Amino acid sequence: MATLTTGQAFPNFDLPSDDGHRVTNAQLEGKPFVAFFYPKDDTSGCTLEALDFTALSKDFAAAGVPVYGVSPDPIEKHCRFRDKHGLQVPLLADTEHALLQAAGVWVEKSMYGKTYMGVERTTVLVDAKGQVHRVWPKVKVDGHAQIVLDEARKLAGVAA
Repeated sequence: MATLTTGQAFPNFDLPSDDGHRVTNAQLEGKPFVAFFYPKDDTSGCTLEALDFTALSKDFAAAGVPVYGVSPDPIEKHCRFRDKHGLQVPLLADTEHALLQAAGVWVEKSMYGKTYMGVERTTVLVDAKGQVHRVWPKVKVDGHAQIVLDEARKLAGVAA
């Protein structure tokens, strides 16, 4: 499936979180949220991205826009990643790649001449109706979380 586009319904999901609960799109109905899809726990880019969203987590909460990190890593690995770096954003485990595929971010990648399947770093801002408000494909981490926060505040009608 192609990457999500603005105005499209965000895919249904039901995924375990590092806090021991499950998170579903039905639970999030009526409020906007952010899903940042990242390749792998405890790698340099993914760590920086998770730390940046953590640094702004209170600002996202004040805007009423929860943030969720989503990767194919299992919960146990998410918990180690969270604890090692003091992360404050829930991490969802999509070990079956259901949401990753539905969002179009589980793609063929290539490194050193070898191809493999993996996550294309992408962030999605979903509105209160469950529709995609904005997509940031092929994310460059530096400054990205602040850009997402600024857009989330606009969507939520909250001043900076």
